[in-house]
Amino acid sequence: MALAWRHLVTPSATASSLSSRPVSNLISIPHFVPARLRYPHCHLTALPFRRSVAHCSASGKDSKMALLLEKLQIQRNGDAKDVFDIYVVGDEKAPGIVVVQEWWGVDFEIKNHAMTIAQKGYRALIPDLYRGKLGLDAAEAQHLMEGLDWPGAVADIAASAKWLKEHGSPKVGVTGFCMGGALTIASAVRIPEVDAAVCFYGIPPPELADPTQAKAPVQAHFGQNDPMKGFSDAESAKALEEKLQKAEVPSEVYIYPNVAHAFMNASPEGIERKKETGFGDHHQEAVDLAWSRFEAWFGKYLKA
Repeated sequence: MALAWRHLVTPSATASSLSSRPVSNLISIPHFVPARLRYPHCHLTALPFRRSVAHCSASGKDSKMALLLEKLQIQRNGDAKDVFDIYVVGDEKAPGIVVVQEWWGVDFEIKNHAMTIAQKGYRALIPDLYRGKLGLDAAEAQHLMEGLDWPGAVADIAASAKWLKEHGSPKVGVTGFCMGGALTIASAVRIPEVDAAVCFYGIPPPELADPTQAKAPVQAHFGQNDPMKGFSDAESAKALEEKLQKAEVPSEVYIYPNVAHAFMNASPEGIERKKETGFGDHHQEAVDLAWSRFEAWFGKYLKA
């Protein structure tokens, strides 16, 4: 069955009201429109035959090594007519992690996350689920997410995980943020190639994936003040934790005090955008703690 995730959950929605609504109405995000969202961090140099390289640095940190973000194209389901861009960085023999975008698309912040992950000893791969499009404001991002083929996005992630394993990564995990967080849990349920998952503030509707059916260990991170009812608020996080525990899925669920949605976005531009979208002040201590738990989880399941 084709699914389309039309909205992100409004603060006024309740978990009970969501349970009886179709997937097309499950998600609704407030139409926040930031004033300035023009922050290119990576400069692409064109190379022959569907390949390009970006020289990037993780925002706010001095890199101890030069990292290259390489742009390639791969096929979904082996279909030569259905190709999409991927951005890859890190040692090709390292464990791989598919890094799944927020509703903005493959922008500066998801590239920052991929660079951070590569610096932690992984090969990070970002699949471009929007096929090159970016949401430069919230209204445009909403439109792009409304048009997303969600099972197709899972297929893109599956192709990305397969590509990593075929190109040197012995094990592969998935991580994602907001929209990508929900797709991360869906990937743990629906993609056999996934060895572990770390979700940041996003839960899929049951029509896409039932978290209790996860085949891979799941770690999840949420903000106590997240207003996205039924999607990533603290109540939904606690319900997810209970379901995973009852189903005996290896799991950890963390709820961080004093932070809201998108709390992992730590670049100067990401911090500004959080404030402009109503998600409050930045708390670097929560970011650092979440990354340390991320490292411990993937270290256990991907590096052991």
